[in-house]
Amino acid sequence: MDDFIKQDIKTEAITAAQLKEMRDMAGSYEALFSRRAVKYKEMQLKDRVLEEKDYKRLILEEYTFLKRPVIISGKHIFIGNEEKNVAAAEQTIKQ
Repeated sequence: MDDFIKQDIKTEAITAAQLKEMRDMAGSYEALFSRRAVKYKEMQLKDRVLEEKDYKRLILEEYTFLKRPVIISGKHIFIGNEEKNVAAAEQTIKQ
């Protein structure tokens, strides 16, 4: 079984390098972005056209914009708590 590192992003912010690594695995910053964050509504972001640079900046500025959990196992990344993602992460980790 792999060793895991749990990072509480509330107290230990993700770095730009960590976010870039996640982006490289996920394909985009948008894939890592949570539209469920309270600030998404407060900042009226749904009314704006966001680009990759915007998603990156927002995630680095406010941890709640990162879709959670993010699980990285080897070359695989699992983003969010949807049942299919959690099941796929569990299956990969068991291997």
